[in-house]
Formats: sequence, structure tokens, C-alpha cells
Amino acid sequence: MPTRPTPTERQRRLGAELRKMRLAAGKTTEYAAGLLGLDRTKVSNMEAGIRAISPERIRILASNYDCPDQAYVDALVAMASSRKRGWWEQYRGSLPQGLLDVAELEWYATRLRTLQTVHVPGMLQLSGYARAIFDSALPPLPKSEVELRVAQRVRRQQVLERVDAPVEYVAYVHEWALRMQFGGHRTTREQLQHLCDMSERENVDVRVLPVEVGAFPGAGHAVLYASGLVPQLDTVQLDSAHGGEFTHAEAQLSKYRAHMDWWHAKSLDSQASRDFIHAIARQL
Repeated sequence: MPTRPTPTERQRRLGAELRKMRLAAGKTTEYAAGLLGLDRTKVSNMEAGIRAISPERIRILASNYDCPDQAYVDALVAMASSRKRGWWEQYRGSLPQGLLDVAELEWYATRLRTLQTVHVPGMLQLSGYARAIFDSALPPLPKSEVELRVAQRVRRQQVLERVDAPVEYVAYVHEWALRMQFGGHRTTREQLQHLCDMSERENVDVRVLPVEVGAFPGAGHAVLYASGLVPQLDTVQLDSAHGGEFTHAEAQLSKYRAHMDWWHAKSLDSQASRDFIHAIARQL
């Protein structure tokens, strides 16, 4: 199989899991290479996500690494089997890879949870609201790139609406994120109404954290927690000024699961959140 000059985050993750499984078994790359009939460099490239690996070879490695978790192995096989080009690939070469990696992460997730403190979740943004956010970037983005980003952001929302297994989505939104007027009064009002409309969907839960709650964990961070087919394949994506960051270290996953649990306990329930959002919209 040919090498990939720029593997996606999902491809790098599969490779990282193969390396983790090998190290847990106390085996060397030479040992893995001997099992697969390859040279050591190709095995290293597989573990870096640079070279694809077949489902059959994953099962050979897992068996010889004495991996006891069949559900985990099956999940890795599923990752290796999904080679169909996703819709986000049409933006490759036009948008930063991090934006494409987020779309891919969301597409394959079994559940999505997000914490937002500055604006409403990207998955629930209308085009006008999203455009106002991208227009505020420094240095300014060219208009053509702004429109590409808006189009890509709106298309990400199809995971909530697809007929075949729409993803479960839970959004925890701080009150101040609702009061930020991206695009002005009318755009914000329309966005808040859309947020309420989307929260009526069976698979979408929007919960508001009022300012009265006070200090909260993860202040200043926008967090996306994507659940994988098995808990070991969960991923956290953090927004930053220089792009998205991905982490799947167990200590970090545990920390952000605790953040999600805290927000769930302190935020308003679904109906109270809708009433709260409507009240803010009426003030605009």
C-alpha cells in the first residue's frame, strides 16, 4: 500500500493504537514486521498512520499481541475498513486539515458532547452567524475562504440529521455565549431560535449554564468530546488560536469526562434551557 504524505487525525489515531497495543505486549517493531512479512520501516509507517493497514493484518497483530479485548480489536478493524472518501475530502487543499479532521471525527463518533463558553456550538450554527465568526478572524480571511469555511461548517450538521443513525449530540453552553451578538441583533436572534428548534430533536440536547453558577471547570476552552466505538477510542478536540488540538491520553479523557459531568449537574435541564434561550432572544 502506498504511503500518505499527510495522514488524517483518524489515520494517525489508528496507528497510535497499534503502537500502544504492541508496547503493551512488550513486542518490538522487528517482531511485528516478522509477523506481517514486511520490513521494519513499513511497520513504523503503519504505526505513524503514514501507511494503511488491512483489517486482516490488524487481527494478526492483535492475536499475536495477546490482546484480550475483542470489542477493541473489532473497533480497530472497523477503522481500517472505512476507506470511503468522506464529503469533507472535497475541501482538502482549500481549508486547513484541522477543520477536515473535526468533520471526520464527528462523522464516525457514536456520541458528541461539547462545552462552549464564547459562541453557540458550531454544529448548531446558522450560516450568517458562522460567517460573522469567521469574518472576525485576525489576520482577516479572504472572502472566498470565509465562504468555504461557512459551507463546510453547515455541512458538518448532517450527522445530526442523517436517516441512518443520527449521532447523539449534547451541547453545554454558557449564558455569555448566548449573549454574544455575532452578526448583530437580528442574526443572533435567528441563531438563538434555531438553537431552540434544534434542541427539540430527539438526538439533540442543549443545556445552558447560567452566570449565577459562578466559576466552572474548563473556563476559556471550547471542548468537543467524541465517543468512539469503544471507550478506548474516545477523542477530545480543543479549540485554540492556532487551530484544533486532539488528545486521547486516558488522563486527559478522564479530566474532560469529569468536566462534562460537572456541567451536566450544574446546567439547566433541556426545557428550562429552551425557556432561558427564548428569554434572551426576546431581549434582542
